[in-house]
Amino acid sequence: MRELLDHLEAWYLDGRTFALATVVSTLRSAPRDAGAVMAVSADGVALGSVSGGCVEGAVYELANEVIDTGLPRTAAYGISDDDALMVGLTCGGTLEVYVEPVDPARYPEFPELIAALREGRPVAVATVVATGDPTRLGARTLVGPDGEAAGDDECGPFVGGLRDLLEADRTTLVRPDGDDLVPVGELGVWPGEIIFVRSYVPRPRLLVFGSNDYAVAVARAGAFAGYRVTVCDARPVFATADRFPDVDELVVDWPDRYLASTRVDARTAVCVLTHDPKFDVPVLVRALRLPVAYVGAMGSRRAHEDRVLRLREAGLAEAELALLHSPIGLDLGARTPQETAIAVLAEIIRGRHGGSARPLSHTSGRIHR
Repeated sequence: MRELLDHLEAWYLDGRTFALATVVSTLRSAPRDAGAVMAVSADGVALGSVSGGCVEGAVYELANEVIDTGLPRTAAYGISDDDALMVGLTCGGTLEVYVEPVDPARYPEFPELIAALREGRPVAVATVVATGDPTRLGARTLVGPDGEAAGDDECGPFVGGLRDLLEADRTTLVRPDGDDLVPVGELGVWPGEIIFVRSYVPRPRLLVFGSNDYAVAVARAGAFAGYRVTVCDARPVFATADRFPDVDELVVDWPDRYLASTRVDARTAVCVLTHDPKFDVPVLVRALRLPVAYVGAMGSRRAHEDRVLRLREAGLAEAELALLHSPIGLDLGARTPQETAIAVLAEIIRGRHGGSARPLSHTSGRIHR
């Protein structure tokens, strides 16, 4: 929903009712994951996507109905439906979409959600999306990282259960990426009801060390992929806003010193593109001992061999060296900085989501894990 935030906030502040459609479950090869959203305003403007195109028309009509009635709805779409008039997914999957009306009267907590997203604070929204009691459909609660809750009083009994779900990792709420359907019966209340827990966590960080053309391309690709991008270089003549207009943070400092002072987590990716041992080695020594998702370094195979020798001399163990992705990126035959950036982000994404990095035409089974 982050990409729609400016529009949705403007609609809300103008007092305009709009419908927010959210994918709450998928089966087989549905084109979008749970949590994908589409918004439709009262005057017919549609933003976002819940299926990549194949059921948008049907969801658009349902959204208009929700705006007219003011009542939330949950609908299923897929080729398994008996109703021949139902829209089918050509990809062979099925999905469920929850559509709710949003305006200041019906969703008073929406500004709190907007503020959390703007400020990068983790928050989860728990919504009843299936129930035998129509009066409870759409009941919701916002839950913060410490278990504090705001929303419908009727949702109070399952706040304790949600706190239990959050207990394992308060910084990332339900889980680092994605959303879950929670059977309320497992929480000990209202058996048969289903709550959809939509977790919003801060964007994962991409730390790019260096300010050459490859760093420019990797920073841009990382921002496009949804990362919060920081570029760091010790040379102020190269680390300029003109070269890096798309980054969230531009730092002039020695890479290893900055890495020692900044916050990282298990989703952080580190790309060392300085291609200079006096910068590379100190920052890699520190990075390879941090609990981050990815550490990659640019250079030829000869440069890599020299770098590994220097890292061993600096005291890194073989297990630590095994975490280094160098030469950086997947083998795509990339030549330009832009193509190289795609290869780098492809390797980061593969590690994040567990893909095989093989052509899909040479694999079988589910495309969307």
